[in-house]
Amino acid sequence: MSEQEHVEHIVPPGVYATIITSLLILTLLTVYAAYVDMGRYNIVVALGIATLKATLVVLFFMHAKYVPRRTKLVIMAGIFWLALLLFMTLSDYVSRVDYRGVRYPMTQNITRSVEQRS
Repeated sequence: MSEQEHVEHIVPPGVYATIITSLLILTLLTVYAAYVDMGRYNIVVALGIATLKATLVVLFFMHAKYVPRRTKLVIMAGIFWLALLLFMTLSDYVSRVDYRGVRYPMTQNITRSVEQRS
């Protein structure tokens, strides 16, 4: 068999059941994390969970785990680009100052001031 022939990879249904269950659990974890006040780390946790879910979808549902090496290189370049964009987004988020001169994002300060009034 030559290297240019395409070989189909058959994924057992149990793998799909495991991945969809994992995705549902991670979605519930995302919803739970949205209600927990972790300060400025809410965005970090949300992006981490979203990245993990996207990785599972790409690897198993898009069959990236079973593709040739050249395709894996393209996928890794995309992941590198995503990591670069996430790094720049989070560095902007951490260094942000709102219109009052407060270093934390404005929405978290409003939430805290509402809780203090109660």
